[in-house]
Amino acid sequence: MSIHVEATPNPNAMKFTSDKMIFDGNSSISVMPGQTSEHDILNKLMELDEVDNVFGFQHFITVNKKMNVEWDELTGKVEEVISEYGY
Repeated sequence: MSIHVEATPNPNAMKFTSDKMIFDGNSSISVMPGQTSEHDILNKLMELDEVDNVFGFQHFITVNKKMNVEWDELTGKVEEVISEYGY
């Protein structure tokens, strides 16, 4: 599988898109600090120290980083987690 990474208008957020469906249905999923989700992939991303919150919908996950983190140190970690789940 391959993950396409793209910037968003928010410099603290990046969109990670898969060619496979990650989340079924038409509802989005957000996980904020201190929360968990029924989706293990989002919980695993929230375990990364550099991640502030995540948002998922169908084929993509948007990751918001903490302010003091650079994308070059986080992008690979996010891709690794997403790949662990087969996307």
